[in-house]
Amino acid sequence: MIDVVTATRLSEADFWAQSALGLSLARLKSDSRLKAFPSFENRRGLPEVYNERLAAPDCAAHVVFVHDDVWLDDYFIADRVLEGVERFDVIGVAGNRRRHPGQPSWAIVDHKLTPEEREYLSGCVAHGKQPFGPVSTWGAVPAECEVMDGVLLAAKRDTLRAHDVRFDPRFAFHLYDIDFCRTARQKGLRLGTWPICITHQSRGRFGTQEWFESYGKYLEKWGS
Repeated sequence: MIDVVTATRLSEADFWAQSALGLSLARLKSDSRLKAFPSFENRRGLPEVYNERLAAPDCAAHVVFVHDDVWLDDYFIADRVLEGVERFDVIGVAGNRRRHPGQPSWAIVDHKLTPEEREYLSGCVAHGKQPFGPVSTWGAVPAECEVMDGVLLAAKRDTLRAHDVRFDPRFAFHLYDIDFCRTARQKGLRLGTWPICITHQSRGRFGTQEWFESYGKYLEKWGS
């Protein structure tokens, strides 16, 4: 079994009728290995929602943490996840094979939002309001990474529990992913990108006031 964990501001009815993830999961309902765990009408930070499911007694052996504005284009996604977590401890769809001091995101290297050199990036993600959008390609997949994009992350439940790897509630919606990746690497886990086809409706909110506030907390925690 694979728990698909997400948070949404939508009601239960609207999530299943309107959201990219809800519609995608309904399309994949024939795959009994996938079980959805949405937090409806959510006002909590993503780490709180994700950690709650990870700690639940009935949490499945494999867990996918994913945004609600993601179309799951790949109807072999369960197989992709199961294959990926045998190769790496944590998998994602886009990442960076190195990390800079003070780096705030997988694809940018500083607070000025300077892009990373493409030779160090890995991943493919489509973007658009509808599924099967135009694909952005950053580099070959799979690849071992230092940090990855939080749009979709997956791991074995017992691996995260055994190494006490959790999401930090200090980072409600921004930088929670790079913080999680650094924690995982600090505990000796291997991170890597894996070929999973998705379309993301958003490109992120880098540079907003909330983002800079989270970045300040991140520097306070890690120092660099």
